[in-house]
Amino acid sequence: MTQTVPSPSAVDHLVLPVSSLDTARERLSQLGFTVAADASHPFGTKNACVFFADDTYLEPLAVGSREECLEAARTGNVFVARNQAFRFRRGEGLSALVVKSGGAEADHARFIEEGFTGGGLLRFSRQFVFPDGRAAEGSFRLAFAADLRAPDFFAFSCERLNPLPVDRGALLVHANGAAGLARIVLTEGNPSDFQYLLETVLGQRDVTAHSFGLSIATANATVDVLTPDGFLAHYGGRAAGLERGLVGAAVVLATADLKVTSACLAANGIAYQTIGARLVVAPQPGQGVAFAFEELK
Repeated sequence: MTQTVPSPSAVDHLVLPVSSLDTARERLSQLGFTVAADASHPFGTKNACVFFADDTYLEPLAVGSREECLEAARTGNVFVARNQAFRFRRGEGLSALVVKSGGAEADHARFIEEGFTGGGLLRFSRQFVFPDGRAAEGSFRLAFAADLRAPDFFAFSCERLNPLPVDRGALLVHANGAAGLARIVLTEGNPSDFQYLLETVLGQRDVTAHSFGLSIATANATVDVLTPDGFLAHYGGRAAGLERGLVGAAVVLATADLKVTSACLAANGIAYQTIGARLVVAPQPGQGVAFAFEELK
């Protein structure tokens, strides 16, 4: 019997816990991003997302109601429980990688079979408000994957049961020229220890190993797992924390013209380094991890 090889998944969004949405909005705006209006989840968290033309987005995530979050975590909401744990250990950063899904229930079964389930399925609905005041409700089902050896990182697949309208208009236009996600950078002392978790989540068995770690191509972006030395060489800094386990270290955005990006950063007083073919901005409150920009190929 021939075993079916899954097609590579596409990255949907990244979860970036922040202490304050106001601080995150100010910082992200200074970086040249257009930030959507605040939105609340029905379990106590809230976000202010940055949407891109490639149908990916960043989700700065804050606590809206501590009481609702505590109750949701107590009753088995994996998303909230992991968010609470991340905040306790790290405060701000990149906590989760999310992939698009055509069937979260099937993903959940696959994660269980591969030994990487992160907990029970989650289904919820929330309102989205457009810049012109229009509102729409989206419904989602999430399946979680995790490795107990990596307490500060998890992943989940997101199935849109009632998709929000895709035309977000002005929200997709950013002064820094960002058009989408190019790379998601994680760090770990021995990257291959987490290869199978990422292969399972990303539906991709073709892994590129190199002297600084490994890279996995998804359908729309690349996930890099770098050693601390590799991260220093490519992004000019040390990732937070020296203990073992996957840690979110950088978000790399694709832009059509780095000159536009550099001009935007300079005009807003944002310090950055030029490392190889990338512009790299060090972490700050409201940002959490390094942000880098590279030109579309």
